Amino acid sequence: LSCLVRQAEMSVKEIEEWGTGEGILKWQKCFDCGQGFHGPVHLALGWACWKTYVGRQERDGARCNSLEILGKTLRESRPEEALPVLEANLALNRRYWSHDESSTLV
Repeated sequence: LSCLVRQAEMSVKEIEEWGTGEGILKWQKCFDCGQGFHGPVHLALGWACWKTYVGRQERDGARCNSLEILGKTLRESRPEEALPVLEANLALNRRYWSHDESSTLV
């Protein structure tokens, strides 16, 4: 698992620094065959992704995407734990990226 995490981190770094690569998508799919991760590996990578970027500013793209990834992985394997994460992700998107000012959270 640690090698998958390192490869995904490098992919995000590559897109942030040079604008190339697949970025955050590497947290969700195999580097060799392109198939999406599933089961315990998918869940472990979702948590690792969130833990990697949670320390960044709230509006940081990798941080926001990592919260979404965690929510999606929890929805697939532990739906009862996914709702608060998905709600936090929705609130974050509404707060910073809503095009409708009336729906912006304060």
